Amino acid sequence: MLVLDGERDLCLRAPMPRYARGPMADGGAARTTRVAGTAARRRKTRDDSRPRQSRWPVPPVLVRQVRNGVVESVHRGDVVEVDVAGRMLRVLGDPDRVVYLRSTVKPQGLVALLRAGGQQEFDLTPDEIAVMASSHSGEDLHVRTIQALYRRLGIAQSLLACGAEDAPLDELTAARLARDGERPSTLRHMCSGQHSALILLAKLGGWELETYWQADHPAQIAYRDGVADVYNVPAGSLRTGLDGCGVLTYAFPLREVARVYAILADPDALPGDDPRSALARHLTTIRDAMLAYPELVAGTRDRLDTSLMKAAEGRVVSKSGMEALRGIGILRGPRANDAEVPASGMAIKIEDGDGHERATWSVSVEAVRQAGVLAGQPLRMLARYHHPQTLDPHGRTGAEAIPSFDLAPVGELIG
Repeated sequence: MLVLDGERDLCLRAPMPRYARGPMADGGAARTTRVAGTAARRRKTRDDSRPRQSRWPVPPVLVRQVRNGVVESVHRGDVVEVDVAGRMLRVLGDPDRVVYLRSTVKPQGLVALLRAGGQQEFDLTPDEIAVMASSHSGEDLHVRTIQALYRRLGIAQSLLACGAEDAPLDELTAARLARDGERPSTLRHMCSGQHSALILLAKLGGWELETYWQADHPAQIAYRDGVADVYNVPAGSLRTGLDGCGVLTYAFPLREVARVYAILADPDALPGDDPRSALARHLTTIRDAMLAYPELVAGTRDRLDTSLMKAAEGRVVSKSGMEALRGIGILRGPRANDAEVPASGMAIKIEDGDGHERATWSVSVEAVRQAGVLAGQPLRMLARYHHPQTLDPHGRTGAEAIPSFDLAPVGELIG
């Protein structure tokens, strides 16, 4: 019932046992016994480093790339929406697919600095908080915001260990730097805001600044503890990987990512007996900073996080991560039927990593639309993301990405 068209019915089939996928060459029963015994031995010795297999052998199609009526390619993935309590509201695909958070972790990781007293100690302003939760485009406004912070606090820019690869993301800024013969600095890297938060944690704790990026550094441990507390899991249970900017990233099921973004949308909705309620004021500070400065969270051009937050006018907080992941928090308020709806969170993952962003753009806008948040002029403002077009050298539309899914309420799916 989760898959709504014939092309995607594979998503409902359970994986076929390996021994049943072809002819049994040796009489069946003995073959089955040997394979089952081998599987049992493998389970005993299985290493946690082996990839987790999704319940769905083939995720559903979410976007079709269409050129003059012909579907040239498709993008598959998973979408889940949950409320603050973790109840699933809408789902398509596998809500338990495990994903690395990548940059979607940045608003949650920033809690570590705020609860340690960093906002008061360093007199942090909302724009500085927003850029520390960002994956920015490396434009001048991002650089100026971080530079001003460093100058005020007497921090050397040379401490930044995020590198400068692929910086800046903004093509116009990159072209200007190339024209002027200027090499991009680490400040223009998309993760320099997150790294700045880690440096401030180190400064606040009186720890060595130069090694802040190493996994066993106290600042990294404090950041890790902050992520664990927001996700309400023991820090020792976190599954970690190395992110592209040289610090750790963490893995969680999609439904937990969605729940954390629901909490970010409305931290005060947490019940008093939830340990995360102690973090509510810090999450509110981070959410409000992101909503007030959406250009600092991403950029002024070709960045959906910024455009979505601006078009939704304070109703949505959005944060992307590499490999086609996005977390979206929808604030409490009226939706399509004008009824007041509690906050919810969405997590969106495109299976193929979506190097051209067209699938995550299209799915994100369509999912928020189907949740009843976008319509009319706000939706029209996002048309270029909703149906991304591929243009030829003369500016003519050659192909278009079209969202092709129905994110039905869970109650309808199981009713």
